Amino acid sequence: MRVAVVIPALNEEQALPGVLADLNRLRPGRVVVVDNGSTDETPQVARDAGAIVVTEPRRGYGSACLAGLAFLSDDPPDVVVILDADGSDDVDDLPLLLRPILKGEADMVLGERVSLADRGALLPNQRFGNVLATRLILRWTGWTYRDMGPFRALRWDAMQSLHMTDTAYGWNVEMQMKAVQTGLRIEEVPVRYRTRGGGRSKISGTVKGTIKAGIGILRACWKYKA
Repeated sequence: MRVAVVIPALNEEQALPGVLADLNRLRPGRVVVVDNGSTDETPQVARDAGAIVVTEPRRGYGSACLAGLAFLSDDPPDVVVILDADGSDDVDDLPLLLRPILKGEADMVLGERVSLADRGALLPNQRFGNVLATRLILRWTGWTYRDMGPFRALRWDAMQSLHMTDTAYGWNVEMQMKAVQTGLRIEEVPVRYRTRGGGRSKISGTVKGTIKAGIGILRACWKYKA
């Protein structure tokens, strides 16, 4: 089964080499780094590590993910994995996400960070956002998620069936709501989560980013409800 990894990246020249080194050790398949308008050496360090670099100048997490998927669509894998470029996701947990899919037991597997996160890795605003989003999703879909973590794996045909459109902070909400609505087989597996490398998060590490992400989550929950 062919696997491809998509990594949205914005100014992650410090943390990205470690992430790619771990992936190269596991040899999952194609690794696509989507440069989302970096002003540092993110694209070059990705190339130096052997990753494919796709450029998406339109800012937004969803925009970067969509660009990575569009690139893969010419020669689609069987499974696509999405993870962050900041080193907070533990790449060694990738087999845990892939196993239910490879065994034919799930179409989408999400990495649940809350159970195993290092102390301080999940900031209070992230935990609050998780609770808010998962409760709203439960209200409108009837499905109980434990987390909204970025580390996730999906069968390619399952990803395509979701017809993803969100270009910003609502990407994960859209995916998790549509997965329930379209009847995908969903699993969550506990994964480790570490304090991010390479400085402060552009989203959870700033007041402005937190507010924008919160508004995006609320809008997405309302937009994609059945």
